[in-house]
Amino acid sequence: MRWLTLYARSRQVPASLAAVVISAVAVWTLARDDSGGLGDPRLPVLVLATGAMAASTGLSGQDLALDRTAAVRWVPRRAAHVLLCGAVVAAVLLTVQTMGESMATTAFVVRDSAGLIGLGALGAALSGGQYAWTLPFAWLSFSFLAPPPTSAPMRVASWMLLPSGTAAGTWTALVLAVAGTAAYAIAGPRR
Repeated sequence: MRWLTLYARSRQVPASLAAVVISAVAVWTLARDDSGGLGDPRLPVLVLATGAMAASTGLSGQDLALDRTAAVRWVPRRAAHVLLCGAVVAAVLLTVQTMGESMATTAFVVRDSAGLIGLGALGAALSGGQYAWTLPFAWLSFSFLAPPPTSAPMRVASWMLLPSGTAAGTWTALVLAVAGTAAYAIAGPRR
């Protein structure tokens, strides 16, 4: 179990987990005063994006050369790391929701968490762990500022704000999750 502790510390898991929990509690506190219920998806998306950005910074270790020369199979470990990050981000929001009013459905949280952590993993593969947060942040910013999704390309671009069960939102999140996880698992973080 010592290797798991060392791995978690080298990937900044305690700091990332603290950021995920603090952001979820802070947004839940803000949403508690709002009696809108499940109407506005921006607050839960903000929690999930903050969690994905915090988790994605830990997708590279302190020494990339050491990671690449270690005598372990990295592909399954990297894929498991990404999937575990997505599950934790979703679980934190779902847990915080149980203490009060629900901000989003479980399907919405799972879909957006998977897509956002896939974006973070793709960011780590393309630009390294220290800049992995930029892709989820950029897509979140665009989604908040984009015009209403009336066409198919705009529905794909604003997938994270669409209601659960929307085909464009579900397929976009699935493609991002699979592509990001595969790219990160195979290529690893960029130097």
